[in-house]
Amino acid sequence: MSGRADSDTEGEMAASETTVAPDETDDRAEDSAPDETDDPAECGDGDLAECGEGDPDDLPEGEEDARRARWTAAGTGAALTLAGLAAALLRLTRSTPALVPAAYAGGAAVCAAAAVLGSRGRTRRALWLLIAGVMVMALGDQFD
Repeated sequence: MSGRADSDTEGEMAASETTVAPDETDDRAEDSAPDETDDPAECGDGDLAECGEGDPDDLPEGEEDARRARWTAAGTGAALTLAGLAAALLRLTRSTPALVPAAYAGGAAVCAAAAVLGSRGRTRRALWLLIAGVMVMALGDQFD
């Protein structure tokens, strides 16, 4: 059932659903198990697998895009964090000013924060933090 929960037709619809003759079979009762619920408000935190809606892979288009954006932000943040830390370690072995490896390490820390935010769904903020982290690393490279 879709529509507003406080509509006036809810009582009429419930009465029409229960007026099935005893000798007739109700296909709707066979389609769903008795412990499944169709009301999203009763499904806990909104997980489709808990509601009996099917596989978790059968997500609506918007939720699939959001999941892909979270994975992309988290993965990119982790990759840039590792790259920044590797560059900071490489710069420490050379005779460069101390500001250069510090800038790479600082940029890596900002990218790590972006990875955490991206995994929690804050993908726009994660994108801006990734840009800022790479800019800090590039600024540190200019001092070399």
